[in-house]
Amino acid sequence: MIITTTPSIEGKQIVNYHGVVSGEVIMGINFVKDFFAGLRNIVGGRSGSYEDELIRARETALQELEKRAAEVGANAVVGIDIDYEVLGTNNGMLMVIVSGTAVTAV
Repeated sequence: MIITTTPSIEGKQIVNYHGVVSGEVIMGINFVKDFFAGLRNIVGGRSGSYEDELIRARETALQELEKRAAEVGANAVVGIDIDYEVLGTNNGMLMVIVSGTAVTAV
């Protein structure tokens, strides 16, 4: 399935619009990762553990988006948008929402 941020697909014609689809993921970040990220914040540099969680959450949300698009008969999703938020007490939860328009393109 083609998933793109653009409103069209080069070389393809959109012949049917199936509506907006989305994929949502809310993941908890555990204490150990928080602790090591805090240390990294003090000494500087990137937090690999948080980056890994962010990548995993985004990929899971995209998989959910693709599944929902297929369920409505689409073979592509155009105009996707990815949003990130932190939720919960002490911002201990990461939320990723991916949405776009499910289409049939030929």
